[in-house]
Amino acid sequence: MTNMAPANPLNAQHRDSTTGLRTGSARRGRGEAREHAISHSHTTMEQALDKGLKAALAKATAGLSPIALTAAYADWALHLASAPGKQLQLMEKAAKKAARFGNYAALCASNPKTTETCIDPLPQDKRFRSENWQKWPYNLMYQAFLLNQQWWYNATTDVEGVTAQHEDVMTFAARQVLDVFSPSNYPLTNPDILEQTLHQGGMNLLRGWQNFIEDVSRAKAKQKPVGAEEFEVGRNVATSAGKVVFRNRLIELIQYAPTTDKVRPEPILIVPAWIMKYYILDLSEENSLVRFLTGQGFTVFMISWKNPDADDRDLGMDDYLSLGVMDALDAIEGITGEPDVHALGYCLGGTLLSIAAAAMARDGDARLKTLTLLAAQTDFTEAGELQLFINESQLTFLEDMMWDQGYLDTTQMAGAFQLLRSNDLIWSRIVHDYLMGKRTPMIDLMAWNADATRMPYRMHSEYLRRLFLNNDLAEGRYHVGDRPVTISDIRAPVFMVGTERDHVAPWHSVYKFNLLSDGDVTFVLASGGHNAGIVSEPGHPHRHYRIAEKDKDAPYQDPDRWVEGTEPVPGSWWPALAEWLAIRSGEPAAPPSLGSSEYPALCDAPGTYVYRE
Repeated sequence: MTNMAPANPLNAQHRDSTTGLRTGSARRGRGEAREHAISHSHTTMEQALDKGLKAALAKATAGLSPIALTAAYADWALHLASAPGKQLQLMEKAAKKAARFGNYAALCASNPKTTETCIDPLPQDKRFRSENWQKWPYNLMYQAFLLNQQWWYNATTDVEGVTAQHEDVMTFAARQVLDVFSPSNYPLTNPDILEQTLHQGGMNLLRGWQNFIEDVSRAKAKQKPVGAEEFEVGRNVATSAGKVVFRNRLIELIQYAPTTDKVRPEPILIVPAWIMKYYILDLSEENSLVRFLTGQGFTVFMISWKNPDADDRDLGMDDYLSLGVMDALDAIEGITGEPDVHALGYCLGGTLLSIAAAAMARDGDARLKTLTLLAAQTDFTEAGELQLFINESQLTFLEDMMWDQGYLDTTQMAGAFQLLRSNDLIWSRIVHDYLMGKRTPMIDLMAWNADATRMPYRMHSEYLRRLFLNNDLAEGRYHVGDRPVTISDIRAPVFMVGTERDHVAPWHSVYKFNLLSDGDVTFVLASGGHNAGIVSEPGHPHRHYRIAEKDKDAPYQDPDRWVEGTEPVPGSWWPALAEWLAIRSGEPAAPPSLGSSEYPALCDAPGTYVYRE
């Protein structure tokens, strides 16, 4: 099949038909992506000394830069020390809180059941919901803790002169330190643990100790969490039938078998994030987006990313663009003979797909008929608490750690995400698994979450610097090839999904696509978080979503006003996506073959790359 797209730096390559690997001189759009990443082979002895020292230090600090933390502390402490008015305000708050707590304690002594608490936990704080916490003396313990936590929030915020980033770091750090001393974390101060210990004669603590030893042993042996072995790729997850029809050094392209007699002529290309294995969108049979879309009469292709190692240290964002999205589009066109494609990207894959769409629009490549972006950011000015770890000092520290090993390890990424939700992912687990002696049953989504991948040194450095730190894509400085790309060039209609409780890609950040786009955008706000809100199959209980279309000529509406004016719809948003795609597709016809003479089937789905540890 002759490529119908205009020749441009994004699709100049040739293919070795005997191996299925892309070869030759095609390295599209190196551009300015190399400016921040220093090649391992060109590092001077002096640079290597500095980098090696910081890499060794990073192993002891879990990748957090002590210099960055010290700078934040110094900024806050010096400005607070020079603000007597703020100090006086904090003393007044401390006195008022002490008086309020004293009054509460006195009233509790005489009438504990009807005494109104002096402070309530935040809505997301589930530590003190049990009725046992309303009994003396535990009510005094948790009230004192919450008042102390509130005072420290006052102390770390609204200090004039402190940068916003340093203020966020100090608030975060204070919360982490205080959470260590929460009365919910200790057997003698947690009434629920005491109740279970008395009821079970201490067997909960014995089981908890066994759970702890088992978890430590698995961590040292680099094994997956307890129960994850019940979910085996190709057996009960990632089981949709299909063939790997293309392979290069970075991806395998899976073409899924049709499940209907006729299919829409436009195939769907799914670009998942490479921070985890691809199959979150093809989990179990009942919650697989792949199965849902094929059941709606679509031909579906999916990229399965290789888990990189030290040899892939110099793969950059442009390699993920060229070897990933562009090679996949070429293969799909070669197999189906269809120049129009519905492209769908999730998380980091959605950001990459946005870059690809902008570059293709710039170069006159019109193969993307629609664009679907799931929890994907294009403007990173409100990228959530992940920005706590993004400044020049922290990135340099992280780059030196990756320089030493060639990649960012899975455990290092997991640690950062756990810190962001320490109550839910660290302390609640300690209480539940080790003090209550229980185990949360493993589900497919949790098992997938434990199947993490590494991140190449160059790519991760470029991604964090060019997007998170400098926000180049939103501000017109992101280069593909030798020219910048911009989201406003995209003319394909866009279906965009954000999720209400997303800590990775906050929906307000996802919504900013509306500020960058000059096209038609259908925005969906789904219930759930970054993963569970996307894996939201029809029939899933307690799901809802909001949806509204914005014409390219319509005025901008801020996200909070958008929510107020958009009524929730019960159920899954998946049928809304299928309907949106069907309206923009041709009449159903006979499905294409699995592979072609130019792109023969190499093996059965789920392929080989998904098994690489």
